[in-house]
Amino acid sequence: MSTEAIAGRYVVEGSLGRGGMASVHLARDEELGRFVAVKCLSESLGGDEIFRERFLREARLAAGLSHPNIVAVFDVGEEDGVPYIVMEYVPGQTLADLMDFTGPMDPDRAVDLVLQACAGLEHAHSAGLVHRDIKPQNLLVRDDDTLKIVDFGIARPVDGTQLTLAGTILGTAAYLSPEQALGERVTAAADIYSLGAVTYELLTGRHPYEFESLDDLPVKQREGPPPRIAGVSADVEQAVLACLAADPEARPPSAAAYARELSHASSAPAIRAVPAESPTVETAVLPPRPTIHVSRLAQIAAAVALGVIALLGGLWFGLSRGDDSAPQPPPAEPIRQDVVPRGATPEESARLLAEWLRARAG
Repeated sequence: MSTEAIAGRYVVEGSLGRGGMASVHLARDEELGRFVAVKCLSESLGGDEIFRERFLREARLAAGLSHPNIVAVFDVGEEDGVPYIVMEYVPGQTLADLMDFTGPMDPDRAVDLVLQACAGLEHAHSAGLVHRDIKPQNLLVRDDDTLKIVDFGIARPVDGTQLTLAGTILGTAAYLSPEQALGERVTAAADIYSLGAVTYELLTGRHPYEFESLDDLPVKQREGPPPRIAGVSADVEQAVLACLAADPEARPPSAAAYARELSHASSAPAIRAVPAESPTVETAVLPPRPTIHVSRLAQIAAAVALGVIALLGGLWFGLSRGDDSAPQPPPAEPIRQDVVPRGATPEESARLLAEWLRARAG
């Protein structure tokens, strides 16, 4: 891939960083006149379909998110066979770089940054995505102290999936939840754990657990809580340690819930608004309507007709029979019918008709 310009539009100005999978360049968008960050998949991985798919999936997932605390994705493409993603340029530094200079952070500033991370995660979770790699390196802090989450390259739908790929565990070990370290089902609770581990490090300057291997990490996590957090209130400590619970069900139920607990526990007035918890609406699923064939409808209609006839017949029989104990009306006299007599011949019929008329006239 040419480093002078990408897609004939993004002019490379310098390097912003390089990792195992990709490099990130500062570039100027010639069409819109703004600086952007262009993330390019490593050329050594460009021919690997698995890594290409993961890289492009990051673009698709992140492009569907729009939030002040999530780095925006502007464009995606391929240059000389190498995929690239064009993202919002965030002037500042990662939270990891920031902690290298400051060490343990002032609790009030730490809470402010974590509240912003909670807001971004709540938005992602409400859109059905779990980040699964929350760590200081993926949290960018702008010069005005605005925090933005970056790198959704290993994100998955929120319903939970396995985290293994080609026998490896994705994500940085120190921030992995127990279920991630064991390669088990991962949900939004894994992001809550990781953010709790980041908060713990911001306040103490160290990771929650010391371990020698990845196999040792889940053992340490299930043995008990990490060392106490000095210099903060008991409520703040309790909120952070709740995120680090080995059981996902024991953690705060959402990023918004964690933000609310931190905000209430902090002694300083909140600089940022606490994110609102996204409502979960369950869709009522109606059972499928049974398919009735025409022959079946005919059988049903015949059965209904027979039932109606039987009902009317029973009603008629009951009415005609009546109640033996009730008084019955006297029988009506039979109606006499006058029939004109007819003879064997026309002459005889005429004579009988004349006699019949005279009899009624008199």
